[in-house]
Amino acid sequence: MPRPLCLIIGHGPGLGAAYAQAFMDAGYDLALLSRSGARFEGRAQPGAEVAASPCDAADPAALSRVLDQVTRDHGPPEVMIYNADLAMFGTLDDLDEAQFEQSWQVAALGLYTAARKPGRAMAARGSGTIIVSGATAATRGQDWTTAFAPAKAAQRILAQSLAKQLGPKGVHVNYILIDGVIDTADTRADFAKGKPDDFFIQPARIADTAVMLTRQDRSAWSFEIDLRPFGETW
Repeated sequence: MPRPLCLIIGHGPGLGAAYAQAFMDAGYDLALLSRSGARFEGRAQPGAEVAASPCDAADPAALSRVLDQVTRDHGPPEVMIYNADLAMFGTLDDLDEAQFEQSWQVAALGLYTAARKPGRAMAARGSGTIIVSGATAATRGQDWTTAFAPAKAAQRILAQSLAKQLGPKGVHVNYILIDGVIDTADTRADFAKGKPDDFFIQPARIADTAVMLTRQDRSAWSFEIDLRPFGETW
């Protein structure tokens, strides 16, 4: 039996790598897209195929070309994970208009382009899963999320619109609202230095939830699911 394909837009260290490993272990081939073209460095399953391609999710023309190439080379994805992000943090005094727009392009425009390609193919087939990595910033703004929060809010409401359009056609659209700091080398060094282990969300556990969402029966689909460490205030 051929392995289904999981397309990850925004692969890289941390959550992207965790998604890749979780879906590899769940029996999927992988098509990995990232600005750097980062390759899969996890544990490969026998017979599994992995392809990695450089792509800027904020560039609709480039993203469309790569998505078309993935389909030609590997077939249509059964699962698409939109994990592209740009951590553009700062206040009005820190960021300019170009940075604000770039944050929106990565979070929302890229998802829109992806939905017009694999998403519409899934709808035509009558099956598939789209998972979007979200954030608490999508529901509230802070002084330091002047660009990030509007971008994630646009992404969240777009995902909701996609769920309402594609759900009746058999496509399960999910928004994972991540409420906490994902455990990576960068966050430990720059954002949460000295914090205990249980302060962080483990990326592998987020990825476990993503796999679970693909297995939900269509009589009880989730759209939005929020994840946070047990000690997180909310």
